[in-house]
Amino acid sequence: MKNPSSLYVHVPFCEQICHYCDFNKFFLKNQPVADYIEACGSEMRMSESVAPIETVYIGGGTPTALEDEQLERLLELIHKHFTIKPSAEFTVEVNPGSASKETFTMMKRYGVNRLSIGAQTFDTGLLKAINRDHGEGDVEASIQLARHAGITDISVDMMFGLPGQTMEQWQQSLIKLVSLPISHVSAYSLKIEPKTVFYQMWNRGALKLPNQDMEAEMYDWLYEYLHENDFQAYEISNFAKPGYESLHNQAYWNNDGYVGIGAGAHGYVNGVRHRNHGPLPKYLKAIEAGEMPWIESHQVPVNEQMEEEMFMGLRKRIGVNGHRFEKRYGLTVEDAFPGTVSKLQERGLLQKEENHYRLTRQGLLLGNEVFEAFLLP
Repeated sequence: MKNPSSLYVHVPFCEQICHYCDFNKFFLKNQPVADYIEACGSEMRMSESVAPIETVYIGGGTPTALEDEQLERLLELIHKHFTIKPSAEFTVEVNPGSASKETFTMMKRYGVNRLSIGAQTFDTGLLKAINRDHGEGDVEASIQLARHAGITDISVDMMFGLPGQTMEQWQQSLIKLVSLPISHVSAYSLKIEPKTVFYQMWNRGALKLPNQDMEAEMYDWLYEYLHENDFQAYEISNFAKPGYESLHNQAYWNNDGYVGIGAGAHGYVNGVRHRNHGPLPKYLKAIEAGEMPWIESHQVPVNEQMEEEMFMGLRKRIGVNGHRFEKRYGLTVEDAFPGTVSKLQERGLLQKEENHYRLTRQGLLLGNEVFEAFLLP
């Protein structure tokens, strides 16, 4: 595996915790933010990649919950410890209404050229139900500020299958979405994850969710409506105008290596996957001791790499490149997974064209079944 050319940096601080979120995050107030940023710098020094970095993604949490000086320091450290290619895709996650024009101008100065804005919905009642701390107008305001600062490649995150959400609410949110000057959309159905407020509500029967048929209808409407408005589905949950597909996310889906920095971050370097300590005290203590802050690491066996190649690659509309698979593993897809391809083709879930394996439209709706079929004994 080549040296990783993608970098992920995790900022685990939020000013408000969303009811659905299971990412590693902490309330911002009274946290050792400055110490954390310097600790990330120390981890970067220990993780320096010899390959020029082609994609950077700063996620969270809420990176823009940091003060401008703190975020600027983090950007300085990234440039200090990694060689960022001038052409690199450089993304920062933004909470609507949490960044000023000065913030965006500073980001632009450090090479940030893409934003991922977490809208989730444009319905005021639903925003309150999921405990978001922005109003529906904050998304457009943030986009305009960013564009004035020169950052024009903008992605917006949306969610469907929210508690009490109707088809009309979903459609109205998407109509509002495509009216904005954006280039990319990530849209996900709500998943009830342990250790979230929604999980507690679901356990006691206090969470009313759309049924699976309604979720499927919402996805179908999303797919067709975005297609009509020049957003092409290049992955199950991701849609882009031509030329604006996320390069960073494609590194994950191509099963390529990446450097992961920060509390709770994951990395995949030279065939070794690792996961960092999530709790801040444990992360900071490891860094203070001059150690990598890994809670676990393991060399990924070849059979696991092949499984992941299929799981991740089939998420893309272009699918899995059979030539690339054979070059990596010395086996064809059919040899690695005997009988699996033909069975999925018979069920109408998988198609093969010019040695590319991809999900059919029906396969998109039953993706998990397809992925499970590629689990090796």
